[in-house]
Amino acid sequence: MKSVPLNASTRSLSRRAGAKKLRSSGQIPAIIYGRQNKPQNLEVNAEEMEDLINHSLSENLLVDLTVKDDARPKRLALVQEVQHHPLNANVLHVDFHEVSENEKVVVMVPVETVGEAAGVKNSGGVLEHVLFKLKLRALPKDLPEQLIIDVTQLELGRAIHLGEVKVAPGVEVLGDKNIPVVAVALPRTEEEEVAATEETPVAAGDVEMIKEKKEEGEEGAEKAPAGKGAEKGAAKGAEKGAAKGAEKGAAKAAATPEKGAEKAPEKGDKRAEKSAEKKR
Repeated sequence: MKSVPLNASTRSLSRRAGAKKLRSSGQIPAIIYGRQNKPQNLEVNAEEMEDLINHSLSENLLVDLTVKDDARPKRLALVQEVQHHPLNANVLHVDFHEVSENEKVVVMVPVETVGEAAGVKNSGGVLEHVLFKLKLRALPKDLPEQLIIDVTQLELGRAIHLGEVKVAPGVEVLGDKNIPVVAVALPRTEEEEVAATEETPVAAGDVEMIKEKKEEGEEGAEKAPAGKGAEKGAAKGAEKGAAKGAEKGAAKAAATPEKGAEKAPEKGDKRAEKSAEKKR
């Protein structure tokens, strides 16, 4: 990786209000870290920094920092992180990591593919990009800005693994060598898409909601027969009570005339006896 020159100066304003004031003047707040030195607040020109980023293949930049009015004016550093504004994408803050020319460093490097895979062109496969960044270890000036992988010869069902990625001498690819970086796979059929959707595990919240609804349904189902039985029992009891009351009333009505009939002859007999005695 070729280093590019960048001017910087020490920064005294470190609070949020100071950073806002700094940006309004066309500068960007920055910080530089180093294993042998304490972190130091810097400021760089916004236009110059954005121009460097726009003309590079990635944000992995190796810069020769010239720090104005500093005891160590010359620094070799990697751009560690760049913070952008979420709306206009302007650079808000930059983190630099100071490195040494003769000391290896580890960075994440983006992966790009070139060519049309044979499995896609001839067999209707789909190119799957599994890893978009690879971890590399090398001297700062041996690091590539990005990795290019040619997929032209990649057939259906085949993959290019981490151990098969070609890098320059002095550059080491870190990680499990059997992990695929890019692969060509068969496209999913509609049945497989449906099966994958059906096999998708239900979220915990959905399970609880379904369980609650089920419990409510079961409770209602348990209560419904009881209510129906009560209504049925009440109706049956009413019918039974009405029938019993009717029988009792009929019996009473039948018994009353008999009683009156029994008493009536007794009174008539006594009167007849009295009239007979008078005649005698």
